[in-house]
Amino acid sequence: MSEKKQRVARRDFLKCAAVAGAALGVPQFIPGKLLGKDGEVAPSEKIVMGAIGIGSRGGHDLSVFLREKNVQFTAICDIRRERREAVKKMADQKYGNNDCAMYRDMFEILQRPDIDAILIATGDRWHALASIITAKAGKDIYCEKPLSLTIEDSRALADTVNRYGRIYQAGTQRRNIGNFLLAAKIAHSGKLGKITRVHANTLHPATSNDWKPEQPLPDPNEIDWDRWLGPCPWRPYNVAYTRGDWRGYFDFHGGGILEWGTHTVDLCQWGNQSDDTVPIKYWPVKESGKSEIPAWLRPAGATMQDEEGVRGTTVCAQYANGVELVMRDRGWLGLGTCSARYEGEEGWVETGDSGRMAVSSDALRSEIKVFHEAGTSPDNHIREFLECVKTRRNPASNANVAANAHIACHCAYIAWQLNRKVEFDPKTERFINDNDANRMISRAKREPWRL
Repeated sequence: MSEKKQRVARRDFLKCAAVAGAALGVPQFIPGKLLGKDGEVAPSEKIVMGAIGIGSRGGHDLSVFLREKNVQFTAICDIRRERREAVKKMADQKYGNNDCAMYRDMFEILQRPDIDAILIATGDRWHALASIITAKAGKDIYCEKPLSLTIEDSRALADTVNRYGRIYQAGTQRRNIGNFLLAAKIAHSGKLGKITRVHANTLHPATSNDWKPEQPLPDPNEIDWDRWLGPCPWRPYNVAYTRGDWRGYFDFHGGGILEWGTHTVDLCQWGNQSDDTVPIKYWPVKESGKSEIPAWLRPAGATMQDEEGVRGTTVCAQYANGVELVMRDRGWLGLGTCSARYEGEEGWVETGDSGRMAVSSDALRSEIKVFHEAGTSPDNHIREFLECVKTRRNPASNANVAANAHIACHCAYIAWQLNRKVEFDPKTERFINDNDANRMISRAKREPWRL
């Protein structure tokens, strides 16, 4: 049965049952909640969801999904038994039943024709491939960031989502947070003048190629280590990886620019109205001396201590229109994590996860507000995703928007690793006359996990 026919069959079931009952003279005692009365959503109109890989962040996302009346969460897939059981308990307590199914193999959950959408919150190494497999299975996707570990994976994901007509929302929730919305609106309004520079709050770029000490492999029913690794190179097992201590290791992680840049470079793409492209030049700021630190890397309000810390952790980029993108981990105004700053010829605005905003002049001060929703909250972002599943409208952090922001982060990390300037062609998504950089566009994948 096609997906369309499945949806029609499910949504028409109660109507048909009522008509059949009337024809047979059977009294119609259908509870109001089944018909969508008393503020309830009829089961036929609910979005049926499952999840793949739920840890701490995924658990927070799931708690938001479970609060939504138009969602019915039915299944969890995770390579760790304790997580499968924890999510099942969470769902069963919400619904007062024992119906949440548990799977170790994601292909089993994706075979279920009743599931409309999947929450993917695995570690970074699985995001792109799991999303591609899910899109091919005909499911819509809410996936935590970062969506990819390479330029190649970013493009493959966006292309697959588009080809299969799926709704995809990357977990870059700041696109639906009030203070970030207002900052982008101010930048787009022209009140800052022509935009000249955008700043993204990132972390130190470095990753390690070290391994943790080998430990005996666990029972696959407890922790499926082979599936945990997925497309990554084989590495000796250590339980710390499976408990979240995989960040900072190159095989599993894309470094500090990607870690926060998937949020903040994304915000800069948005503020610069560059969602359909990426910068064309990238270069790391050298550590050789303070004199090499440009004046614009010491924005108003930054301290000398902040200036000293910026060297060696900053990568700059330039768009084709001349606007510069600065990715740095120091020199911010203390407005919260994942800050972003937009600068124009006539002023600037900066904001962060605290909800507070700062601007360059009294003339702009009347534009700003204080927002009380934390930048880490996925509530509005998830609600937009659910609305888009219903309407088939593209959400704010759709696959195309997210892919370009990620590609910019990957290019910056490549420039930082090579410790030199690189030039990138957004049309071909290749580096110009740079074989070393082009070899870093993709990573080898362990069999059988190919795109």
